[in-house]
Amino acid sequence: MNSLVSIIVPIYRIEKHLGICIESIIKQTYSNLEIILVDDGSDDRCPDICDLYAKKDNRIMVIHKSNGGLVSARKAGLKSSSGEYIAYVDGDDWIESDYIERMISDMILSNADVVCAGQSRDLFNESVRLYNSVSVGIYRDDDLDRLKTHLISNGDFYRPGISTYVWNKLFKRSCIYDYQMKVNDEISIGEDAAVTYPVIMNCKCVFVNDCTSYHYRQREDSMLKKSNSFSKESKSLKHLYDYLLSLSELSDAYEIKEQIIDYVLSIYLIRSGGILPNEKSYSFFGVNYQDKRVVIYSAGTFGQQLVNRIREYDYCKIVKWIDDDFWEYRRCCLDVDSVESVGSLESTEYDYVLIATVDCRIAETIKRRLSSFGIDSSKLLSVDCPKNIREEQIQKYLN
Repeated sequence: MNSLVSIIVPIYRIEKHLGICIESIIKQTYSNLEIILVDDGSDDRCPDICDLYAKKDNRIMVIHKSNGGLVSARKAGLKSSSGEYIAYVDGDDWIESDYIERMISDMILSNADVVCAGQSRDLFNESVRLYNSVSVGIYRDDDLDRLKTHLISNGDFYRPGISTYVWNKLFKRSCIYDYQMKVNDEISIGEDAAVTYPVIMNCKCVFVNDCTSYHYRQREDSMLKKSNSFSKESKSLKHLYDYLLSLSELSDAYEIKEQIIDYVLSIYLIRSGGILPNEKSYSFFGVNYQDKRVVIYSAGTFGQQLVNRIREYDYCKIVKWIDDDFWEYRRCCLDVDSVESVGSLESTEYDYVLIATVDCRIAETIKRRLSSFGIDSSKLLSVDCPKNIREEQIQKYLN
């Protein structure tokens, strides 16, 4: 087991975290590495840090290029790679010392085309382990066919079978190269999915493991989500939707179109808060809450965008905003309170609690928890998106 692994690191304005990332890669127990640092036109100290490390370790190659975005940086790195296997590490993340050894070992053992790992989400001093929703194991032949039927959408709205990310996976270079190069540089939403899912759909063998040695760093500045214009979000998502549907390899045998609709619609809900500017009376929460008094559960991307749209359209009155990680969001200057604080509200002070998650299983867990605080279940609203209306709704958004 001594195959060359090329690790591609796209880098842009992350000087504070870049050294930790590179150190974690060069200290891997698996040493036969080609480390490609792609400086995507950073105007901070990242270019100098890259060049410094290249002097210290002859496995490191540095590419300096004008800023073109994440997709173009990954393409540049892949073009320059020579390893039989390809891994990506984002420049503000880090990997435990056994990560590559674990991934390449599983790859060789199973003769897989892709190894799909879990991840650890690092938020300040806390780390949470996250896994794919499909079972750990080797998928080939009939098992692989079954995997493809819930690869992008795992039956519930919305939970992916395998995560979209390219950075917690190991690919055979021969399997990923063409698909990475096909992705339009203008795709800025779902750029990972545009690579991961087409690759897996055309694999002969996939290995899913429970490794969580890849650490995704949720930076304080990345916790604050921009509220882009509706038209800009729609245009970006339409690029992704059309691209995924255009791939002739995505066979109807696996209900791929329906899976893509679920995936893109979930992004729309998260990025827009689910409020169409020209159709405000429709509610993805099953009940029209316009002009009502609401509590918002979750300060993540969905929660933040929901709050942004409510304020933008003066849609209803926000009584309270709650999240388990409330203190971290307060550090980002968001007016968020603890989940337990909702119990101090009188039932007459609010009409509904809007649970801002697209994952129905998570929503049910949240409902049970909130009910334990004495909240009437009829006030708890989660995303209600019947399968028979999803294509109609996504067309309204994208058009």
